[in-house]
Amino acid sequence: MATTDQPVETPTSVLQEQARRHLWLHFTRLGSYGQGSEIPIIVKGDGCYVWDEHGNRYMDGLSALFCVNIGHGRAEVAQAGADQAKELDFFTNWSFAHPRAIELAARIAGLAPGDLNRVFFTSGGSEAVESAIKLVRQYHKMTGNPTKTKIVARKTAYHGTSLGALTATGITSLRAPFEPFTPGGCHVPNTNTYRLAHHMQPEDLAETVRERILFEDPSTVAAVIMEPVQNSGGCFTPPEGYFQRVREICDEFDVLFISDEVICSWGRLGEYFGCERYGYQPDIITTAKGITSAYAPMGAMITSDKVAEPFLEGTASFTHGFTFGGHPIACAVSHANLDVFEREHLLDHVREEEPRLRGMLDSLRDIPIVGDVRGAGFFHAIELVKDQDTKESFSDEESETLLRGYLSAEMFRRGLICRADDRGDPVIQLSPPLIAGEEEWELMEGVLRPVLEEASRRMHVGGQ
Repeated sequence: MATTDQPVETPTSVLQEQARRHLWLHFTRLGSYGQGSEIPIIVKGDGCYVWDEHGNRYMDGLSALFCVNIGHGRAEVAQAGADQAKELDFFTNWSFAHPRAIELAARIAGLAPGDLNRVFFTSGGSEAVESAIKLVRQYHKMTGNPTKTKIVARKTAYHGTSLGALTATGITSLRAPFEPFTPGGCHVPNTNTYRLAHHMQPEDLAETVRERILFEDPSTVAAVIMEPVQNSGGCFTPPEGYFQRVREICDEFDVLFISDEVICSWGRLGEYFGCERYGYQPDIITTAKGITSAYAPMGAMITSDKVAEPFLEGTASFTHGFTFGGHPIACAVSHANLDVFEREHLLDHVREEEPRLRGMLDSLRDIPIVGDVRGAGFFHAIELVKDQDTKESFSDEESETLLRGYLSAEMFRRGLICRADDRGDPVIQLSPPLIAGEEEWELMEGVLRPVLEEASRRMHVGGQ
């Protein structure tokens, strides 16, 4: 059960009334919050835990949205932003610079792999992906390949919600309401080896990228964009050698390789950048979320010297920007956030605790509804099935009943925030703050096991 501390003083009825009337929640069925159904209102955070307006405590098993990597309540990180505001509240990076952006760009370049030395700041992840798509198009025009405009991405992958990023996003339900949008997006199979097509082997997956580039005509393909561990669909990890082969294919056809690390950077997989976990060198990294641990909104596109080179001479310019990209306060917060990483050796902590987290999740495989456990670092998913032997999944109607009719609310009631999602087959995703440890794994198991056992009974899985 969620534990209860003293309730906050703001009247619950006032907050609920104002939220229902005025606040448009993101990716939310607003009709779900009619009279008598409360909107969860989170008012406080500390470490791996948050509290709602009633004083109930919850473990934040999703790091809010894969982003509060250092945990909640770090006063020194917030103070860094306040101190910066006293010195320089804001100035733009459009033709100007300020010390915090310069210093942070240099610091990130020092952490990024290979020759990824140029940092273009944004306000968030979709903006970083949008920037990368625009950059690769302009890069190819400037290097004599004006027809290279298409982006190859993977099915079910999520790369953002802006119209350009939706070109790469491979989730039909997110694309359909907004079509038509920027043309040029095309998709290949993802690395869900749990549900690999019968005619394929894991080593065939990278070759589908080559086949797609050839089908589209290499002279029209600008870039391939992939997450190190694919979020949507449930934490798909790559087969051995997958990314190395994709890198070879990109080089073969003069196609740029974008590693979308909005989630997978800043320690989520036990490295500063997810591409380091899997040993491949991209041309561009897109990042956000953990760059500030969400203490301030920020993202970035990190590019290689090769990609930046055409823009460094004469009158050339990347004709793109955002007002708040590289905001001084966000940069100061990011510095303080990275100081925590270094001071507390968070990358080492993730590597040490990953086997314990994975072991706890694997121990749930004896529950009939648990089909697969997959992921890396502090980023894992449990796929739910009707039959473990056949891997039969649930219908759309059954998934609705399972995820929204029971699992989400029950895990929250018991004090665990995570994601029950069916953008693909139904999964539970877990992405705790990087400071989590034994206490949190025990709490998670104490919620997940009884809830999944009851879900098996409710859905009549395993003869229950």
